[in-house]
Amino acid sequence: MQALAAYLPEGTFEQVVQYLHQYKVHLKITKERKSVLGDYRNAIPGKNHRITVNGNLNKYAFIITLIHELAHLLTFEKYGNRVNAHGKEWKQLYSSLLATFVEHKIFPLDIRTALSKSLTNPAASSCAEEGLMRILRKYDPEKENLHLLEELPNKALFKTSDGRVFEKGEKLRKRYRCKEVKTGLVYLFSPIYEVQAVVV
Repeated sequence: MQALAAYLPEGTFEQVVQYLHQYKVHLKITKERKSVLGDYRNAIPGKNHRITVNGNLNKYAFIITLIHELAHLLTFEKYGNRVNAHGKEWKQLYSSLLATFVEHKIFPLDIRTALSKSLTNPAASSCAEEGLMRILRKYDPEKENLHLLEELPNKALFKTSDGRVFEKGEKLRKRYRCKEVKTGLVYLFSPIYEVQAVVV
């Protein structure tokens, strides 16, 4: 458990460990996953509640993701499988749990301000809260030649983590229309998707 402290903001370890012990949670810190930041699996006979969180997250993103998954656990404990995964019951418990951490002022002011929106109407994923993700990214270690897609000019070429090259196109309502150079296929990308600029 002491190794967990390295992933958490100062002043949160005791509170987190209390939840993990109380609900007998098997917490696994994983390698980076592009599609999810964390995951929850409810307890079944012979297996405890299981939570995974990506180990590459900065401390503030890590604790927010962990709180998100703990809220799923609390929702399951209270309602079983009778409610939607990110329904009003989960939103209420997530907001309440998050508030207990926010009130201890463990987050910098800019993150606290962004989180205030989560307290009233949390998104199903912190990735969906673009304003929060932009602010959390400021606390990441500097990454060479990595940019948010929205930071690149129109028609710029960029590479995704799997090596594919795209041309940035117009912004539709919420996402950018981008064409894969090799195939000509069109994909929609979030403005805050992290990409590598390609210099030609």
